[in-house]
Amino acid sequence: MESAELIRRLYESIGEACVTSPDIAHVEIHGNRVVGRHLVPGLKVEAEEAEDGVSAHIRVTRGTQIAEPVRICFGILPEQGIQRVRIRTDLEEGARAAVMASCTFPNAVDVLHEMEAETNIGPGAEYVYLERHVHSPAGGLRVVPHARIDLAEGARFRTDFELLKGRVGQMEIRYRATVAAGAVLEMSARVSGRGDDRIAIEEQADLVGERARAVLTTNIAVREKARAEVKNVLRAKAAYARGHIDCKEIVREQGYAEAIPVVEVEHPQAHVTHEAAIGSVDAKQLETLMARGLDEEAATDLIIEGLLSPTHPSST
Repeated sequence: MESAELIRRLYESIGEACVTSPDIAHVEIHGNRVVGRHLVPGLKVEAEEAEDGVSAHIRVTRGTQIAEPVRICFGILPEQGIQRVRIRTDLEEGARAAVMASCTFPNAVDVLHEMEAETNIGPGAEYVYLERHVHSPAGGLRVVPHARIDLAEGARFRTDFELLKGRVGQMEIRYRATVAAGAVLEMSARVSGRGDDRIAIEEQADLVGERARAVLTTNIAVREKARAEVKNVLRAKAAYARGHIDCKEIVREQGYAEAIPVVEVEHPQAHVTHEAAIGSVDAKQLETLMARGLDEEAATDLIIEGLLSPTHPSST
C-alpha cells in the first residue's frame, strides 16, 4: 500500500483528517516503517528503520517554542503485526513543545505494540505529551509502553494517557521519572477495561531537587472479568519537595482492581500525600441520576464516563 493511502487510513481510523497545514509538524509510523514526516523550524527528527523496529530521535532546539502541537501517529491497520518503537526526545534549555500522539490498532486480533522511550527535558523547558489510543473491539492487542523521563532544573512535563475506543487487550505501562529542583511533573492515565482485559500500570517519580513537585493521577474502570493492577511510587528526597498520588478505580460485575500507592519521604522538609479509592459506583450519585430518569445501567455508565473524562491536575 502506498504511503499516502496508509497515512489517510491511519487518520481515518481515529476519526480525523490528514494533517495538511504547513505550520503543523507531523510524523506517521505504520508498523516498523516511517510513512510520513513534515517538520517545522527548531524541530529535528532522525529516524532509522529496521526489521525489528523503528528508532527515532526527536530534538527541540534551545529556546524554540513550537506554537502548534506536533502530531505523531503510530499504528498497525491489519489484524496481525508487531510494532516496536524506540524513541528519544530531547527538549533543550528553554524550549517549549506539545505532542499529540495517536496510537491506532482498529482491527487488531493479534498485534503487539512496544514502546521504549527516553525523554530529557532541559532547564526551564516545557513539554506536554498527550497519548490517545484506538483499539479494536476484539481486544486482540498487547500494548507495552515503557518510559524514562528526566526533568532538569525548572522544567515542566505533563503526560496524559487515554483509551478512546475499543478494548484494552493487555496493557503494561511503566514510567520512571526523575525531577530536579523547581521542576514540575504531572502524569495521568484513564483506562476502561472489560471482557478479559488486563491492565497493569506502574508509575514512579523521584523528587531529587529542592521544591520539585509531582502529581500522579490514575482513573480506572473494570467490568465483566477485566483486571487492573496499579502501583504508584512517589519519593521525596529534597527540601520543600511536594507530591501527591491520586488513584480511583471502579469495579463492576466480576472485575478486579488493585491499587498500591507508595510514598517515601527522605527529608524532614518534604511532604507527600496519597489517596486511593476502589469500589463500586457511588450510591448517592447513582440515586441522583436515576431520580432524573436514567436506568441503573445508563446512570452507571455516566458515572464511569465522568471518572474517565480528561482532567488537568495541578501540582501541589
